[in-house]
Amino acid sequence: MSAGAPARARSLESTRHRVLAGLAQLVEHPPCKRKVFGSIPKAGTTLALACTALLGAQAGAADTGQRVVVTGSVAERAAAEAPYAINLIDAEALRRAGAMVHLSEALARVPGLVANNRHNFAQDLQLSSRGFGARAGFGVRGLRLYTDGIPATMPDGQGQPAHFDLAGAERLEVLRGPFSVLYGNSSGGVVALFTAPVREATAELAIDAGSFGLRQLRAAVARPLQDGLDLRASAVALRIDGFRPHSAAQRGLAHVRLGWRDADDRVTVIAGAFEQPADDPLGLSRAQFEADPRQTTPQATQFDTRKSARQQQAGLSWQRRFDEGALREGRLAVYTGSRSVVQWLAIAPATQANPSHGGGVIDFDRRYQGLEARLRWAWEGLDLLAGAAVERQHDARRGFENFNGSPVVLGSTGALRRDEANTATTRDLFVQAEQALGADWSATAGLRAGRVVLAAADAFLANGDDSGRLAYDYRNPVLGLRWRPRPGLQLHASAARGFESPTLGELAYRPDGVGGFNTALRPQTSRQLELGARLRTTGDGALTLALFDIAVADEIGVASNAAGRSSFRNVGRTTRRGAELGLEQPLGAAWQATLALATLEARYRDDFLACAGLPCTAPTVPVPAGNRVAGTQRGSLWAALAWRQALLGELALEARALARTAVDDRNSDFAPGHALLALRWTRGFAVAPGWRAEAQLRVDNAANRRAVGSVIVNDANGRFFEPQAPRSVTLSLRLIAG
Repeated sequence: MSAGAPARARSLESTRHRVLAGLAQLVEHPPCKRKVFGSIPKAGTTLALACTALLGAQAGAADTGQRVVVTGSVAERAAAEAPYAINLIDAEALRRAGAMVHLSEALARVPGLVANNRHNFAQDLQLSSRGFGARAGFGVRGLRLYTDGIPATMPDGQGQPAHFDLAGAERLEVLRGPFSVLYGNSSGGVVALFTAPVREATAELAIDAGSFGLRQLRAAVARPLQDGLDLRASAVALRIDGFRPHSAAQRGLAHVRLGWRDADDRVTVIAGAFEQPADDPLGLSRAQFEADPRQTTPQATQFDTRKSARQQQAGLSWQRRFDEGALREGRLAVYTGSRSVVQWLAIAPATQANPSHGGGVIDFDRRYQGLEARLRWAWEGLDLLAGAAVERQHDARRGFENFNGSPVVLGSTGALRRDEANTATTRDLFVQAEQALGADWSATAGLRAGRVVLAAADAFLANGDDSGRLAYDYRNPVLGLRWRPRPGLQLHASAARGFESPTLGELAYRPDGVGGFNTALRPQTSRQLELGARLRTTGDGALTLALFDIAVADEIGVASNAAGRSSFRNVGRTTRRGAELGLEQPLGAAWQATLALATLEARYRDDFLACAGLPCTAPTVPVPAGNRVAGTQRGSLWAALAWRQALLGELALEARALARTAVDDRNSDFAPGHALLALRWTRGFAVAPGWRAEAQLRVDNAANRRAVGSVIVNDANGRFFEPQAPRSVTLSLRLIAG
């Protein structure tokens, strides 16, 4: 040991005691108690239960470090040691959750993440984390989505996960809280999919059949090749009629992964294609939902509302390991892709007669590219990561009338009404460091700084020039602290500042009707705090707890809806406070219990004005401070109890509950809360030497409850409600060789 080692050890120990004392003073300080904990509804009950479990549970003898994550970390690390709120969903959990059609099947088990299936393939899932993303009326906003390192969230913050190959995934990683800001713009949370690497030669064929005309065929092959090469290829074909008229859809997916590795290098090339035509049954008004939730609004069939989407993408990742010196690892990733969408809307020809209207058909062709480079260094007790990233999207966006001919044929593509080139670019630098502060303490700090540039070049000038350009700079810092007071128990605290820019759609039009970008619209920023705990319990179980307090400034909301143009503005401040509790606990040799429980108080802190309907040239209806943020719920729960026996397989009962949801800023109505039950049976079979099979039977909404599955937030037509599917049965059969 060097002469300076004892002094460094004493310094680290002194630092640890100072930090611990500071945290104790912070938690015990009465104003802090009232501000952070006193404002969380029923926080006392939640914290009492969590603390009882933390203090009373016995540390498990087995180490759960086999489950590793990379999201939010400097390097790959055990999930049980991550100093932030993160969940890992492995391939088995993905299969058990359903037919692997939608992310919502599996994401329901993540506390604090709301993943609602709209039961409408023409619209993506409704995803939100701690209130981020809740305002999205379509698609996903405010969250970062990745598949094999390729962003499914574009630089302007809009994302679509429909092309995720869930059947070929090794795992999903879901990050919530302050450390998500290290992913840049619009990163209120992160959902990352990782395709399974090739470990042995296998082949798989699977069939899913279910209620409402569900038919899905899945096939995959994987094989190690010579000279360090390996190959995996998969394909999915799906058809469904839907439980509502005019809700049929088709989907085709293809995915190829080619890998190569030697002692120091690992190269992965991925390519994928996606195509999905789907009818759009639209939402229902309150009266329609109460009368018959399985109906389709007449405008859907009148205008033949539908959407067709196609996507192709490819990427390459090169990782190199360095064995000498402080430099340990380097990574370079590049990707490119295209996405084309045509969507026919239910807009009356008389409304499109306004010269400024952009038409009732949305048509865009998108090209996107990106590059990220990073290096990692390691010294005794210190890990450092630094890198840079560039992302770009270019949209050739057009609008057409949704009628044509004489007599008029609705739902067809007519005259051109919009022609623009939209671009969004982000350039980022990031750094993250993890420092050991002794045997039981560590600190993490990070910073992501960048610029997002949003621009439009208007080539259709008959209704004015809507060209414009805006640039926003951001700096997202994060600081975290981790403490292991005893084996199997970990506590953490973290704080960060986040940033979310307006999307290209939100910047497209000004509230005053004058042409050009909405230059008055500011990005929203957030200050995030999190306290958390993770405990290994008896029998290799795990208990997690997270408390959070988020303050958002310049929240973005609707300013006007008129002449076919929606404009947006900043409506002031909001707060989001809550608690998240997760539990995975074996109950003896045969039983397994799982729980995900979350509370969320998301409220507006400032008064503002909102629109009451169509048309709305200016907001006139008061929204008082204290209203619930549109699209959020006060609480959510997912629980499962599974029993496994060698001869009978696995039987499970699942329950999902969601509190009522505010449909708009005015809180003029709420989707009622609901609780749904599901039953599952799974069993594996040995078919022949080298062959095995698996059968799964699921019954969702087993009690056949009438419920609202999701809402269309701030829908100008008042058709907020998207009904939950009635009782449905799905049978899945898998045949695996290898």
